[in-house]
Amino acid sequence: MQSKATDVDQYINELPEERKAAMKKLCAVIKKNLPKGFRECMNYGMIGYVVPHNLYPAGYHCDPKLPLPFLGLASQKNSINFYHMGVYADQKLLQWLTAAHSKASSKKLDMGKSCMRYKKPEDIPFQLIGELVSKITVQQWIDCYEKNIKR
Repeated sequence: MQSKATDVDQYINELPEERKAAMKKLCAVIKKNLPKGFRECMNYGMIGYVVPHNLYPAGYHCDPKLPLPFLGLASQKNSINFYHMGVYADQKLLQWLTAAHSKASSKKLDMGKSCMRYKKPEDIPFQLIGELVSKITVQQWIDCYEKNIKR
């Protein structure tokens, strides 16, 4: 489900009441821990955290008019989803996340390639997500992207 919201506040205001607090808290945790240079925006119908064109003029290889995506946050039909492209591109980071998640949460990690799904807001390991967000700088993400994803 992609939102037509044009800014983050509008996106959050359109959410069901039972998800608003968790999404606001996730945004706050991400912004607090996000390394300098990434920018919050609406991207692909969800909240995005991207490398802006002024730092990476080439943009996203699928559509160079778009900034290079890094993180995404979406309220889907059955879950709150947190997307972290770094865990898709960096095997060591994925291994760290898997081990750290088992210590931070009693729930099994429900994950696709870069997407972590949380069916209940109370199951979200906010502190772990903050730590994960802090692990890659803009330059590290650009280098990883160019090495592993952009071909």
